[in-house]
Amino acid sequence: MNQLFSKMSIPVNAHLFLKDPVSSELGIKIINGSILLISQLGFEKFTFKKLAEEIETTEASIYRYFESKQKVILYLINWYWSCISFRVYMSTQNIPDAEERLLKCIHILTAIPDPENEFVLDNELELKQLVINESSKVFLTKNVDDENKLGVFSEYKKVVEFVSSIILEINPKYPFPNMLVSTIMEGSNQQRFFAAHLPRLTNINQKDDLVESFFTDTLLKAIKNEK
Repeated sequence: MNQLFSKMSIPVNAHLFLKDPVSSELGIKIINGSILLISQLGFEKFTFKKLAEEIETTEASIYRYFESKQKVILYLINWYWSCISFRVYMSTQNIPDAEERLLKCIHILTAIPDPENEFVLDNELELKQLVINESSKVFLTKNVDDENKLGVFSEYKKVVEFVSSIILEINPKYPFPNMLVSTIMEGSNQQRFFAAHLPRLTNINQKDDLVESFFTDTLLKAIKNEK
């Protein structure tokens, strides 16, 4: 597995860790090992004991970096959305046409990146799958309000606000830009989950990737019908 966290300087909310994991070799092993184990086992079966065995350290060492496994998954998903924030910003620079910029954003938000044809960060595919399978577990908790006050979801909100601003550039009268963008972000992941596990809830399948097409069509029709 590539060592993504040793190469990139991406902002992650400091309330999510006790010691910055990218500051040491062990911390990076904790992060990469967590991606691997959560992807293999699922978040429910992921434990610090299993992680310690995987990376050949002690549970006590892991607890010096994170106080709980909930903070680990929050860290990973926070890091993912920081990467997406970086990508949507960089991919839309120097593009004067607002609709073209919007389509770039929708691609980044909904598609599975193709490392042969586009820039893909190390470990991004693994993190994308983790977000598809596990992201609801960071929102649907009793601690979400407290975590929100600490700014844990700021990078996620930044993406919503950035893409919403492009929608309003195309149609300043559109009344629901944030709702539309957050629905696309969550819905695209949910549709991929359904395709893999509950296929009768979706019209996509594992062979034909129609997620980007569906949400692009939905978005453009929504904002143009409101003009």
